[in-house]
Amino acid sequence: MKIGVVVFPGSNCDEDMVHVLRNVFRLQVVKLWHKDHDLQGCKIVILPGGFSYGDYLRSGAIARFSPIMKEVIAFANQGGIVFGVCNGFQILCESGLLPGVLMHNENHQFICKNTFIKADNNDSMITSSIDLNQPLKIPIAHGEGKFYADEKTLTEMKANGQILFRYCDEFGNVTPESNPNGTTDNIAGICNSGKNVFGMMPHPERASEGILGNSDGKKIFESILNSLITA
Repeated sequence: MKIGVVVFPGSNCDEDMVHVLRNVFRLQVVKLWHKDHDLQGCKIVILPGGFSYGDYLRSGAIARFSPIMKEVIAFANQGGIVFGVCNGFQILCESGLLPGVLMHNENHQFICKNTFIKADNNDSMITSSIDLNQPLKIPIAHGEGKFYADEKTLTEMKANGQILFRYCDEFGNVTPESNPNGTTDNIAGICNSGKNVFGMMPHPERASEGILGNSDGKKIFESILNSLITA
C-alpha cells in the first residue's frame, strides 16, 4: 500500500509522519511536493502539520491553492482517503473538503502539550477499531485549533456521525476544563459526510512509539489500516 505525504513550504511534521508510516508500520511512503500534479497512485494522502506558506493570511489559506491540492481535492471527491493533521486539518477546511473552520485559540497563544481525546463513534475507518471508553493521550501543537461551525452545520455533523474525537480528561470525561483551546463542543477531529476525508488537531504521529513513552497515536493509524484490510 502506497501512502503519500504532502510537503508544503513550511511543513515541519512531514518527516515525523513519514518515519511512523515507513519505519513503524513498514508501509511504502512517497513525498508529494506542493507543486506536483501527480499523486503517484497513492491509496491514502496525508497532509501533515506545520506552517504551510508561513501561515500568512490564515492557516492553510494559501496552501489550499497550491497545485497539489487540485489533485487532492479531485482524489477526495472520487472517494480517495485523505487525512489531515493540525495544519493539514486547517488546509482541508480551507479547501472545502471538511466543514467548519479553525480559529485562533481562545487564549490567543500557541499551545504545545499532551491532551486526552476520546473517539465519539466507531462509524468511520479512523475510529472503527478504537475503544469508545478509552481516552488516548495525544499531543497538540497549534495556535489556531479552535474548531467552529454554525449551528446548522453542527447539527448535520452530529446526525451524520462526522465528529470523530473530542477532548476529554484522563478518565474520559468530556468537560470544559479538558478543552485546551475553546473549540466548539470539545471537538478535536471530524470527517466529511462521505467519511473518506479526516482531520484532527492532535498529532498521532508524535505518540506512536514506545521509545517516546506513548503509543496511543498508533491506535489511530491501526484503525485506518485495519479498515482497509477488511474492506
